[in-house]
Amino acid sequence: SDLKQRAKALCTNLMYAIIHIAAATAAASAGMSAQIPMADNVVLSGIEIAMVIAIGEVLGQEITRSAAWSLVLSQLATLGGRAASQVLIGWIPIAGNITNAITASTIVEAIGWYIADYLTFNNCSEEN
Repeated sequence: SDLKQRAKALCTNLMYAIIHIAAATAAASAGMSAQIPMADNVVLSGIEIAMVIAIGEVLGQEITRSAAWSLVLSQLATLGGRAASQVLIGWIPIAGNITNAITASTIVEAIGWYIADYLTFNNCSEEN
């Protein structure tokens, strides 16, 4: 039981690291490209896909690029606020960079934890 708790703690710590690093990378990317609308979409998508695949690896689930892309897209459809904030504020120097960075980081963090919860639930359901 102690070994099982340690393994679970390690898994959780790895997911925290993966998600936070992805969110920080997204913030840096979005913050640097704020004045060019939607310029960071390809980079952010790549960050999100890599994050989903890494979370799957931690949980012992092999996730293909297409499956990761599908999971990311299912969440992005509900997060149109990023586009709105980028159009409204993104073009303003400094304020736009900060807003864009915070918005991208928050969305990547939310997607990461949603995917981690989703995969953990499905992983646990299969074991029971």
